[in-house]
Amino acid sequence: MSALLATASRDRQDTWLAPVSADVYRAFLASRAGSRLAPSFLQWPSWAGVKEGWHAQLLGWGPRTGGEAGELSGVALVLLRPFPGTRKYFAYLPEGPVADWAGADLDGWLTPLLRHLRASGAFAVRIGPSPDYRRWDAAGIKAGAGPGRRVTDVLACEVDPLGAVVAERLRARGWRRCGGDEDDSDAQPRFVFRVPLAGRGVDDLWSGLSQEWRRNIRRARKAGVEVTVGGPADLPAFHRLLRITEERDGFRLGRSLAYYERQYAALNAEDPDRMRLYLARHQGEILAAHTMIRAGRRVWYQTGASADHRREVRPSNALQWRMMRDAHALGAEVYDMRGVSSVLDPGDRRFGLLRWKLGTRGQVVETLGEWETPLDGAANQALYRAFQMYLARR
Repeated sequence: MSALLATASRDRQDTWLAPVSADVYRAFLASRAGSRLAPSFLQWPSWAGVKEGWHAQLLGWGPRTGGEAGELSGVALVLLRPFPGTRKYFAYLPEGPVADWAGADLDGWLTPLLRHLRASGAFAVRIGPSPDYRRWDAAGIKAGAGPGRRVTDVLACEVDPLGAVVAERLRARGWRRCGGDEDDSDAQPRFVFRVPLAGRGVDDLWSGLSQEWRRNIRRARKAGVEVTVGGPADLPAFHRLLRITEERDGFRLGRSLAYYERQYAALNAEDPDRMRLYLARHQGEILAAHTMIRAGRRVWYQTGASADHRREVRPSNALQWRMMRDAHALGAEVYDMRGVSSVLDPGDRRFGLLRWKLGTRGQVVETLGEWETPLDGAANQALYRAFQMYLARR
């Protein structure tokens, strides 16, 4: 008990934590834009305007100097979802918080954060630590594909020591990785695909593509596929193609047209060029549409959609090549193609998307994934179990 009281006392003296304004929050994120662990777009204030049914908090913390609050050292966009029939909340920090994960004093900011969330009525917390865990190059993944195989069966080309340390620190504090060690079913993708851009020219990006990708891009160009940047008026066409894609490829995002309209408006209100909608037309018809998000020196390909017909003119390859070049022109250090399945079985339809992305010769990256913990108290433990069952039914 004395050790616990000493920790609480140290928290009060050494760390301040409080709500911060959106302007202060954005200024801190901008200062981190060029760092190795640059913030995800899911931790920018605008993301709170995308999520319906959630309450949002913008929090900041930092060291105390002489009893006074010092400069910010971390921030978090916290989304609070009420549990039906109660005044309790599930706290979610998508791909956050934006914190000093490499620092030795994890508890210095994590303990005050959890205390604040408990006081706000949260019964459980889910976070998405920013460090990566392992990486595989495209050649190794291709060579490792086979019946029943998964990404984790292939020897990684790089293991990030910080990721391993953070995972062990969280486990030691009672956090549980969502989905277990082999599952990739987190709310945000645990396995992502990234194309490095830093230090590369456009010619290098082109030569880095597989022969199949270069051939398909040339085919699209020869067929007269035109790639343009659209606007909000084009979102209905994008959403119609998305429904076709979901039916064809056997997945369901469950997002309405209103969701994408809200996302486009919220993100671009914060930054007029935060989210773009790219369109590929052939003979005047939109055959494919992809969304791209930019925040700091990172660019993400978020969602892609395409028609069932005239696929031979390769509109999606043409779109991606334009988006990669635009990301490079914007000064992005990485082009993040977002989630892939960890399945490497060519007979599994989930492998198809990964196989397509491998043509860019990027890397499969295993992030730390998402981690959860119930907050102290028997009532919160019971609510946490009930909430898990509620999510499973949904």
